[in-house]
Parts: sequence; C-alpha cells; structure tokens
Amino acid sequence: MAKQLNLHIDRSSPVPLYHQVVQAIEGAIHSGQLEPGSKLENEIDLAAQLNLSRPTMRKAMDELVRSGLLVRKRGVGTQVVSSQVRRPLELSSLYDDLSSRGSKPATQVLSFSHLDADEATREALQLQPGARVYHFSRLRTVDGKPLALMENWVRDDITAIDEAGLRTRGLYDILRQAGVNFRLATQRVGAVVANEYQAPLLGMEVGSALVTMDRTAVDDTGRMVETGHHVYRGDSYSFEMTLVQR
Repeated sequence: MAKQLNLHIDRSSPVPLYHQVVQAIEGAIHSGQLEPGSKLENEIDLAAQLNLSRPTMRKAMDELVRSGLLVRKRGVGTQVVSSQVRRPLELSSLYDDLSSRGSKPATQVLSFSHLDADEATREALQLQPGARVYHFSRLRTVDGKPLALMENWVRDDITAIDEAGLRTRGLYDILRQAGVNFRLATQRVGAVVANEYQAPLLGMEVGSALVTMDRTAVDDTGRMVETGHHVYRGDSYSFEMTLVQR
C-alpha cells in the first residue's frame, strides 16, 4: 500500500515549491516516518494532494531519485531506498566498519579450502611455487539483510584459519590477533551487474547494479598477506573518499 504523505508547503516562502517537497520528503526519510522500502503514491496523486503542478512534483521526485533516497521500479512504483552503508576508503575490514557503526554483521561461509596456490594467486601474494593458501567465499549480511559476497585468498604461513572463526569474526581481526600489522593495500573499485549466482544470494534481480572491490593487503614487513574480490549491493553500499589538491 502506498504511503500517504502529510507535507507542509509554504507558498509564501522564497524556497522553490519543488525544493520544499524535496526537503520535506528528505526529513520524513531521515526521521523514520518513511521507512526503507516504503512505497509512495504516484506523482499525479501526490501533485493533486499538495495542489502542485505535475512538472513541479516530477522535478522534486527526480531530484530525490538522483540523490539516492528514492528509486523507481517498473511495476512497483516509487520506493524509499534502504539506507546505505557508507564506507571510508581506508585499510579496514567490512566487519570492523559495520560493527563500529552499531550494525550487526553476520557471516555465512559459502566455500572453504586449503590448497596449493595457483599462478595468479602466487603472483598476487608473491609466493613461491608449492606455497599453499586458504581460499574461501563468504556472504556478509547486516541487520539480517544481504550486503556483500566476498572471496579471499590468504597465505597459510601466518596462522591457521577455519570456517568457525570466519563465521564469528572478521578476517582482519583474525590476522591482527595472529600478529599482522597491516600497513597498506592496493585497491580497485568498480561496478558490474549481478549474475545468476550473485543475484539470489544478495536478494536482487539479475542485472542489478553491484559495486566491486579488489584488494591486496600488505603488512609492515612488506609481506603480501591476503588478496580478495568483493561485490556489494549497489543500492546499499558506497565508498567515501576525501580528495586533496596537491
């Protein structure tokens, strides 16, 4: 059922009418009056309800969609987007970031093996032929909602890793407890669309937007510790960075 909005429009205000609508809906979302997933009435009905023109209402809704607060879904209508996990671009783990912001991360181990490193992994971690690694994939949820699929390769000469530990702790926490002092990482952020394997695990439709991250982490001795490929729901996850003029 569509959510009926009780918005106040001040026609004597110098603030444009469409922007008043934007501000009012933003306020309803941030206050919790409009919860993630709430469906709004169509633009014609909203315009009539507020005694506004349809172009004015469309301009307001377009701005809210561009800002990531609303999404239009074919056959469903306009809905409030789930709140995003905004993660700073720094050397930390997703588990740590989620826990620090008061969320409740949970992990499902989808696969786990201890095997000889293939050529690509040996190159990424600068390992000798015959070296072995832990290779595992995990589904990370936050507050019960799927957020990320994570695949990692970790050198096995640091500490023993098992599925039980990965279900209850973050990977970087396990490695730090083993004495690893992370120093830097090479990281690449991109985007793909969800395939038939990823989509159902992340609760999305095939073709939905995903954010990707490939990272190789290095400790303070210059040792390549782990490398990974992660994908995140595009509607629930973003990276934040600060750019400095040099």
